[in-house]
Amino acid sequence: MTWKQSFSLDALNRTSTSTLAENLGIEYVDFGADFITARMPVDDRTVQPMRLLHGGANAALAETLGSVAGLMCLEDIETQSIVGIEINCSHLRSATEGFVYGTVKPIRIGRRLQVWNIDIQNEAGKLICVSRLTIMVVQR
Repeated sequence: MTWKQSFSLDALNRTSTSTLAENLGIEYVDFGADFITARMPVDDRTVQPMRLLHGGANAALAETLGSVAGLMCLEDIETQSIVGIEINCSHLRSATEGFVYGTVKPIRIGRRLQVWNIDIQNEAGKLICVSRLTIMVVQR
């Protein structure tokens, strides 16, 4: 099992209160033994002037998913935290409506460094963005 903290979809969604994730409409919709999935609307909050999903919105969805997943892998959330140290995104196709779905899975979860893969798909299941997030575990 990947997760060291127990959580529910309600608990994950509460982490978004008063954050960028809430402002972008990101909502956690599924999780399993080694993944978490969230969706984000393609709407006025997340598109660029050409009405295409903004690449920065993809990056925000990816970093949000990776960061929450990283927290769920900590041994002790009272004394440890995480900080993102690198993110990259390859934008493969555009989205103009509906929702996109990001799924985060671990590449490596170490004591001090975590690397996460985030695939973002449109509602038809076509891959629109692949991302990798590197996180450092720090003491509070």
